[in-house]
Amino acid sequence: MIVKSTEIKNNFGRYLKLLAEEDIIVTKNGTPVARITRQEGWDEGGGVCEEAEEYSFGGQKMSYEEFMEMYENTDQRYEYIDGEAYLLASPKFTHQKVIGNLYTIFRTWFKGKKCMPYLSPFDVTLVKNETNKNVVQPDLLVVCDPENKNDRDKYTGVPSLVVEILSDTSVRMDLIKKLNLYMDTGIREYWIVNYKKKEVAVYMFEKNNIIDMKTFVTDGTGGTVQSFLFDGLTAKMDEIFE
Repeated sequence: MIVKSTEIKNNFGRYLKLLAEEDIIVTKNGTPVARITRQEGWDEGGGVCEEAEEYSFGGQKMSYEEFMEMYENTDQRYEYIDGEAYLLASPKFTHQKVIGNLYTIFRTWFKGKKCMPYLSPFDVTLVKNETNKNVVQPDLLVVCDPENKNDRDKYTGVPSLVVEILSDTSVRMDLIKKLNLYMDTGIREYWIVNYKKKEVAVYMFEKNNIIDMKTFVTDGTGGTVQSFLFDGLTAKMDEIFE
């Protein structure tokens, strides 16, 4: 199947389902520029499971305006980092259990405080500079500036803390691209949770730099993760990974 790039952008969800039947050749100005193929790990319903490779929109750069036009016309979940769109995979059972455990811990600790935790899907727009806008959906985030929202009730601020649950296919994204993005856009603290190794890495950022970092591990006898930013915010490893 040969499809124009503008048609793909405007109706991506529909063409995603058609991948079960045949590959899609994407053209721009009449010239083939990319091939979209079905990969192992796609479920029968046409969705993407966690084992599938992260999807980059044809390996092509997109403008922020093009991304938003596509994003507003699809029911798929995307992130947009450094000019490239990524289709988010459906999370695994353990991923959801761990993030649910962490959210419960955060929700209890932040109760009655100005800052509040929120779960994905929750769009966050992060600006590196005038020409580099990014849209991400952290697995868990802590918002301390709830007044920053637009007339559509969309959050427009910068979270103070974000959490990502590491998976086999998100290592490069979470450890490199997102770490740099979060560090460069005003986020203060970043937790990377590895449920396979049962460890949590906590990074503290200031002035576009890492000023502190610690990895918390469990040897089966417990252990507690501690926040740099929020004095008193802790999470017992046994409770995170139970």
